[in-house]
Amino acid sequence: MNWNERMELYQKLMRLDKPIGILLLAWPTLWALWLSSAGRPVWLIVWVFALGTVLMRSAGCVVNDYADRDFDPHVARTRERPLAAGRVSQKEALLLAAALALMALLLILPIATPLLLQLAVVAAFLAASYPFTKRFLAIPQAYLGVAFGFGIPMAYAAHLDRLPAEAWWLLAANVFWAIAYDTEYAMVDRPDDLKIGIKTSAITFGRFDVAAVMACYAATLALLGYVGLRLGLAWPYYLGLAAAAAIAAYHWTLIRHREPGPCFKAFLHNNWFGAAVFAGIVLAYLLT
Repeated sequence: MNWNERMELYQKLMRLDKPIGILLLAWPTLWALWLSSAGRPVWLIVWVFALGTVLMRSAGCVVNDYADRDFDPHVARTRERPLAAGRVSQKEALLLAAALALMALLLILPIATPLLLQLAVVAAFLAASYPFTKRFLAIPQAYLGVAFGFGIPMAYAAHLDRLPAEAWWLLAANVFWAIAYDTEYAMVDRPDDLKIGIKTSAITFGRFDVAAVMACYAATLALLGYVGLRLGLAWPYYLGLAAAAAIAAYHWTLIRHREPGPCFKAFLHNNWFGAAVFAGIVLAYLLT
């Protein structure tokens, strides 16, 4: 195998060919960067977090595939992943994940405070441990929400060197959002997950899966609205939340029949939910 073929396999292992995970990780981080700076983020911090998001999501994907190496070959959607197909060794995967995590750590050193470094260690632990929670947690998507949202307290630490209450309310909102979008994702794989014994929210919620997804969207929007009230954000913010609510309603039309294709489309479409909230935050500061 030549160098180009090896790099292509690594890119697939890191899911660089599927950027939706990067976007779902980036949006809550961007929310926090703008809110923690009252709409005037330090651009060095923004760039550090942007690159760190790509690195940590990539590392998380590699660890996920390592953790699921015995399950993925039995799932139609994942059996051709490089590790599952045996085209990348387990040792290679672990070395790649370690290298990515190390690069992410080095990246934050120019802006690091003791608090930020402590949070970075927690974030690394969450990213590395999440894939294994599917063995024992009934709703591992909640753990995913903490892992994917940990850029929120880190953003506050980078800008303020402290963690005000709204940082934790934002993190809670992200947990509910992650349960919503990743349940849509899990609805696609439910037959295979039942067969191999992995736990997911789609299995736990059972016939109430659609209702649970919509309830989680509602909780997300309610918590985001509460954050806006605490911070005294202007009307454009709530316009963004209204747009996000309309997007969530559209997702109901996609998932209500539980067909794999539309459920996966709803999962991918969550990029626009995150973007709508971010647009509302940006405009709230620009127009007032």
